[in-house]
Amino acid sequence: MVALRLVDESFSASAGQEWLNCILKGDCVSALDRLPEKSVDVIFADPPYNLQLEGELHRPDQSKVDAVDDAWDQFESFAAYDAFTRAWLLAARRVLKPNGTIWVIGSYHNIFRVGALMQDLGFWILNDVVWRKTNPMPNFRGRRFQNAHETMIWASRDRNAKGYTFNYDAMKAANDDVQMRSDWLFPICTGAERLRDENGDKLHPTQKPEALLARVMLASSKPGDVILDPFFGSGTTGAVAKRLGRNFVGIEREQAYIDAATARIEAVRPLETAQLSVMGGKRAEPRVAFVNLIDCGLIAPGTVLYDSRRRWAAKVRADGTLATESAAGSIHRLGAEVQGLEACNGWTFWHYERNGGLTVIDELRRIARLGMERAGA
Repeated sequence: MVALRLVDESFSASAGQEWLNCILKGDCVSALDRLPEKSVDVIFADPPYNLQLEGELHRPDQSKVDAVDDAWDQFESFAAYDAFTRAWLLAARRVLKPNGTIWVIGSYHNIFRVGALMQDLGFWILNDVVWRKTNPMPNFRGRRFQNAHETMIWASRDRNAKGYTFNYDAMKAANDDVQMRSDWLFPICTGAERLRDENGDKLHPTQKPEALLARVMLASSKPGDVILDPFFGSGTTGAVAKRLGRNFVGIEREQAYIDAATARIEAVRPLETAQLSVMGGKRAEPRVAFVNLIDCGLIAPGTVLYDSRRRWAAKVRADGTLATESAAGSIHRLGAEVQGLEACNGWTFWHYERNGGLTVIDELRRIARLGMERAGA
């Protein structure tokens, strides 16, 4: 992982990969336009929420609530916010790889508008994930339900996107071998993790917890991937990416946030390579067809295969099919046909002779797969 750098408005993508592990200072749309096309694996975007706050908010004891009232969160109308959203989404889509994905987080103030625009622009929504807060801010006026969650939209670049990263098996294993659900429970950012200014006030009003970003990256990226955050803020995305062995690029226009994010990220120590291994499953393994066993010399045409009790026998043909005296077909179809069944897993049904006994042909598939992985398949 290279050292963190700050790049100003003069940056150009022609500078190779100098934009990796950098904070690009400036407007998010113009900065995105300077990045190479189809260069980013995952985008995590925490755009302005356009909260439409009117007046100050006070607690019952009349103390002022430190709410989101910064100028960057204020838009003159919904139309202005939609135009801003459309512009940055279009710019983000250009830099996203065909198999990349994007996460956008928001509240009820903006997430539905963002989601509709994403669909209009061709993104394909994979999930909406609800971040339930263990310690949400109370509703001090008592006129609405307590707002205890935020919504994340997870989407691919388009409807036909193939091969996007989803570490299903890792998420399931981390969740006590139960499928990971789309409602995630995390506390809001507090304590030592919360960055503060020289007066002890929150440095950034919407700083996200590192645990949330870690879940996003562990679910949808691999070590070495490039994570883009077009609204970098206090640098949570960069800090987590560095710790998890991912590359990052952040875009931010406020110098105070850039300074804090830089110091924060520079203090992060990346995890060791062995700690970053992603648990895979059958879906992540290279696909091996039966004919591949013939191609790599693991089994020869003319070899006779049997079921485990030698009730049925079939010969391997050069095209990767099997044949009995009366029928022929794939390892799966012929296995089903001889048993009079609708379906059959031929990899576990058929066996070959080895050392005087029978060994399931799935063992040969495992050997072929290892060879493909070593060859970089």
